[in-house]
Amino acid sequence: MQKVLCGRVEDLAGKIDYLKSTITSIPDYPIKGILFRDITTLCEDAKGFALVIDLLAQAFKDKKIDKVLSSEARGFVFGAPLAAKLGAGFVMVRKKGKLPRETIKEEYALEYGVSELHMHTNSVKPGERVLCVDDLLATGGTMIAMCKLAQRAGAQVVNAAFVIDLVDLGGYDKIKEECGVESLSLLDFPGH
Repeated sequence: MQKVLCGRVEDLAGKIDYLKSTITSIPDYPIKGILFRDITTLCEDAKGFALVIDLLAQAFKDKKIDKVLSSEARGFVFGAPLAAKLGAGFVMVRKKGKLPRETIKEEYALEYGVSELHMHTNSVKPGERVLCVDDLLATGGTMIAMCKLAQRAGAQVVNAAFVIDLVDLGGYDKIKEECGVESLSLLDFPGH
């Protein structure tokens, strides 16, 4: 992230440190051995929440974004206000059975099975410039599915963006390899 914003954001290191201080780490949740990074405490902090949206908007303000795509539910928390700040449309990518009109779907692997994401067939137009946003990058499955949905609709996925990257899990490389899309995150944490 610092490469993208270096020189454009005053006291970037201080702002990143502040954001990290708003994340609560919960050991052994949801299962033993996992250190869960809880973004709800960041969202409850008015300064931190506004700072996330401001920093992401700063990173993409010159990218001519037409649409911001986010998946439910935590992706919506960051994607919708970011879309508004960028002057872009907001597209909700949802689980099966949650969207009322005709959809296209993309399956993705979970730790114990397969799930699928859906998007309305007419939400993204060919040639539109799309930014895909989620709260956290782990193994990349959800983001890969979102990028593939946008690409199948004919859009150009400009970037993937996250608040947190669990860097040890390799999601960044998987998204780049499978979709040809660069990722940007505000906060890096070790992941397991």
